[in-house]
Amino acid sequence: MTILPLLLLVAGSAAVAGAARRIPVPAPLLLVAAGLAVSYLPGVPEYALDPEVVLPLVLPPLLYTAATDSSYLDLRAQLRPVALLSVGYVLFATLAVGWAAYLLVPGLPLTAALVLGAVVAPPDAVAATAVARRVGLPSRITTILQGESLVNDATAITAYKVALAAAVGEGATWVGGVREFLLAAVGGVAVGLLLMVPIHWLRTHLKEALLQNTLSLLIPFAAYGIAEWAHASGVLAVVVVALYLGHHNWQVDFATRLQEEAVWKMVAFLLESAVFALIGLQLPVVLKGLGEYEGTRAAWYAMAVFLVVVASRFVWVYPAAFLPRLLSARIREREEATWKGPFVIGWAGMRGVVSLAIAFSIPRTVHGGGAFPHRNVILFLTFTTVIGTLVVQGLSLPPLIRLLRLPGRDAQAETLAEANAQAQASRVAERRLDELLDDERNTLPPPLADRLRTVLERRRNAVWERLGAVNPVTGETADDTYRRLSREMIGAEREVFVRLRDHRYIDDEMLRTLLRRLDLEEAAAYRETA
Repeated sequence: MTILPLLLLVAGSAAVAGAARRIPVPAPLLLVAAGLAVSYLPGVPEYALDPEVVLPLVLPPLLYTAATDSSYLDLRAQLRPVALLSVGYVLFATLAVGWAAYLLVPGLPLTAALVLGAVVAPPDAVAATAVARRVGLPSRITTILQGESLVNDATAITAYKVALAAAVGEGATWVGGVREFLLAAVGGVAVGLLLMVPIHWLRTHLKEALLQNTLSLLIPFAAYGIAEWAHASGVLAVVVVALYLGHHNWQVDFATRLQEEAVWKMVAFLLESAVFALIGLQLPVVLKGLGEYEGTRAAWYAMAVFLVVVASRFVWVYPAAFLPRLLSARIREREEATWKGPFVIGWAGMRGVVSLAIAFSIPRTVHGGGAFPHRNVILFLTFTTVIGTLVVQGLSLPPLIRLLRLPGRDAQAETLAEANAQAQASRVAERRLDELLDDERNTLPPPLADRLRTVLERRRNAVWERLGAVNPVTGETADDTYRRLSREMIGAEREVFVRLRDHRYIDDEMLRTLLRRLDLEEAAAYRETA
């Protein structure tokens, strides 16, 4: 692909994703629809997914951002359901979908059908995170879906390699497959464990935020590459490193955290947008070479495989949710028994770009020089399954959650907990300030000492004010008003600095210094009330 189509892809997908923020349609669905529409416009180049690009260059940063934003403690608390979905369900779906495809598609060998099963088995990390973020799922369900999507790619890729080895005639066995799965899983975790502490040490000992953020951009690729070089799971290596770094992110310099958050938000936005647009752009590619399956027959096969994919998830989710409760009194006491949560988890199994990338990595030939059996059919069924789950489940999930009236996050309780935490921290900080000011080495003029106390008091009160009433005239809360007035004051100062520069009272270098100071003040005002 030349540079111009790549630039058009990134710019176009970013524009569509930006437009999606202003309408009620989720961005992933709008991007896929836009990709489908654009794919048949005259002059649009063929955007064939290259697995050599998607898996090592797109998947690691997306996994890294999702894992660093996840909670290690929450994932550990939900380890059982996450493991049952990310490992148990993926293997079950591989067998269920593979067997169904073998029975449905005439002439499709069982080994090739299992390749299809492994390809469409894992719900996508990008899709799950995007939808969970948009619809505001309860925290436990969000944690389970995010945890599943972080690990299930490793299970699916390993299952795919085993099924592919059998399909191309490399004599794979069940024992060999289990051994390869265990080696990939244990090896990926081991690589992550070996890398996480040295990387964190290096992050905390680099003194410049620019160098620390450069390192941050390299981490997911390094972890993935080293693990794959060692024939282990690069996915698990990235997830382990990212969870550790996210859990210890408080030990990094504040400037690094601010820059890193902005950088990774931009990277994730661009990659997610391009990924979903690429899904839609694959339609002309997957329709090529269907041959005898072209037309109505292919549509029936696609619908049948889609229904099996959706049904198999429910077949797994409900026993996985309720059987542990029947077997353990401790689980019954800790987890509420309701059919609604498992139903949402079952319906939230959207597939995405990872499935397509794996499908495109299927070789065209097998041992002996023959063509891989029904490769184009597998590509087509993968594409239709991905589109079907994104459109049908993605569109219906928000109204489904509203219909089920699942209890969302308690914003009032969360704000109260935040206020209590801030009050405790402020008391400790005030005592520490008194101790420091009592030391003769820390002499400060009274106005500066009072300023420190004022800033601390403002930070302590800001959270409590969010619990207050809304202004009946402006419709603003106290923190909204504070933020608006602060920005108005800073905006007035900024205009004066620019006017002084234009009249040559100050130069551009001084203007940048003054504007950066105001930018930091505005950021502080926003963060104190956001």
